[in-house]
Amino acid sequence: MKRLLPLFLLASVVCFAQDKGGASDDSLDVWKWANFAILAIGLGYLLFKNLPPFFSARSSSIQKEIAEAQKLKQESEQRSAAILKRVSSLGADIEAFRVQSRAEMEREGERIREEAAAHIRKLNDQAQSEIDSAGKTARRELRAYAAELALELAAQRIHGRLDAATEATLVDGFVGDLKRQESKN
Repeated sequence: MKRLLPLFLLASVVCFAQDKGGASDDSLDVWKWANFAILAIGLGYLLFKNLPPFFSARSSSIQKEIAEAQKLKQESEQRSAAILKRVSSLGADIEAFRVQSRAEMEREGERIREEAAAHIRKLNDQAQSEIDSAGKTARRELRAYAAELALELAAQRIHGRLDAATEATLVDGFVGDLKRQESKN
């Protein structure tokens, strides 16, 4: 600012001198060129003073943004490489999953077969015990039926042989046995 003050004073003197002089056009041309030179020098000074810091700040800002862009580019390339690696290993992962699934299915199938075999054995044992039980029941019923038939046959034979006199003798013998037992008591 202190440097600009003499420059402004000089420009003011030139402008004042130009207005006071009523000389010819040639003298005006000299003052116009002098005025233009002062203006050009003032603008040059201001541009020389202000533009380098502006350009250096802008340059450093651009450099910083370039560095950030390069960093982002590297990060995106790394992510892209990681994704490509995962995608390329996806086929192997799928195949491993298939192998694992087949093994699990085989184990599950074997377990189901073992459970089915155990269930079949259990059903066979249960059926065998039911058959044995049904056989025992049938034999018991057969024996009871045979005994009933034997009793009926015996009753028919006894009725065929038994007449009134034999029946009276048997009843008298039974009554006599009852009396003897009664007297003992």
